[in-house]
Amino acid sequence: MKVQDFKTFIELQALQPFTNKNHTNMPSSQSIFQDMLSELVSGDTLDGASQRLGSLLSTVETEANSILQSRDAASMVPNTPVSPAPAGREMSETGSNYDEIISQAATLYKLPEKLIKSVIKQESNFDPKAVSYAGAAGLMQLMPATARSLGVNDATDPEQNIMGGSKYLSQMMARYDGNIQLALAAYNAGPGNVDKYNGIPPFKETKNYVQSVYGTFLS
Repeated sequence: MKVQDFKTFIELQALQPFTNKNHTNMPSSQSIFQDMLSELVSGDTLDGASQRLGSLLSTVETEANSILQSRDAASMVPNTPVSPAPAGREMSETGSNYDEIISQAATLYKLPEKLIKSVIKQESNFDPKAVSYAGAAGLMQLMPATARSLGVNDATDPEQNIMGGSKYLSQMMARYDGNIQLALAAYNAGPGNVDKYNGIPPFKETKNYVQSVYGTFLS
């Protein structure tokens, strides 16, 4: 065995922990090293040791290239940010974080607290950032024009939204003499349609809305 080959092999020994760490199928360089020393001590020919060294050099080179390629590929994978959970989703069942605001609105506008909660659950499932395809926003899904008429500057603000939506709901309750189902129909389809059809409009969406909200209120 040439001195240079033996020097190279010693250097490879230092790399052994890195190559064998992730590639369990790679032959152990420590085992080969021990075999080569045994051959040298026993006086066997140096050709066998050289052949073993050549085999190890080839294997290590292949493994090293594989590791480098894997690292290069990994470095090219973009970091994907994790989107935070939408605000309000964690209280979709009860909306307990809004109890105080709802209680204040119920007292101010003389509405049952449960009715306000039932409307909020149906409209946004207690998500203050919810926005419909039509542009209705916030917990009680106020349309921009309606929000402005109610003095709501930011429909995504829970307090403004609940106060504004409760005010509008109380107006509908007063308009229809406390009839909750008609008030809900007007909240969904507008009082003009309720007046036009002299009752709950024959719209599938409005019928389902009234049934769902009223059912939640009575439960």
